[in-house]
Amino acid sequence: MPKETEISAEQVDQLYEKLKREQGAAGYHLNPDEGFAKDLVRGLIVNEGRYGYQSCPCRLASGDPDDDRDIVCPCDYRDPDLTDHDACYCGLYVSEAVAKGEKPLRPIPERRPTPEERAEARDRQQTDFGPLSYPVWRCRVCGYLCARDEPPERCPICKVTKDRFERFL
Repeated sequence: MPKETEISAEQVDQLYEKLKREQGAAGYHLNPDEGFAKDLVRGLIVNEGRYGYQSCPCRLASGDPDDDRDIVCPCDYRDPDLTDHDACYCGLYVSEAVAKGEKPLRPIPERRPTPEERAEARDRQQTDFGPLSYPVWRCRVCGYLCARDEPPERCPICKVTKDRFERFL
């Protein structure tokens, strides 16, 4: 496992460019402060070395993949944070308005449940596909489905905006 000091600038640059390319194609924007964004990317690489997966660099991972599944970058909270606050919790991903300098970055409240709340939620989960805990949204253009409080800002498949989604279930 590489130590943080053993991570090269080239490794950081490669992952940064990969995220910029792939996430940009999906309609997401990295923080326009490249130095700040690359520090977060370095944290992703460190966490991948520690845990075997790129957990969010701004949250404390447990090392249990099942417990940390919600904070593997991009975390489950990215899209609601972008919708509500124009940035994700750590600030790696920002809205188009922030990326263009039209809005400032501001602090984002933590929305991840506590370990106790996550444990309770796991205990309540049904294995028989009982009642859904989130509404299901369908992209009217390509048929993409997702279960979450709100539809994504952009469809990850066809890239249309959230207004093209309808409540499916």
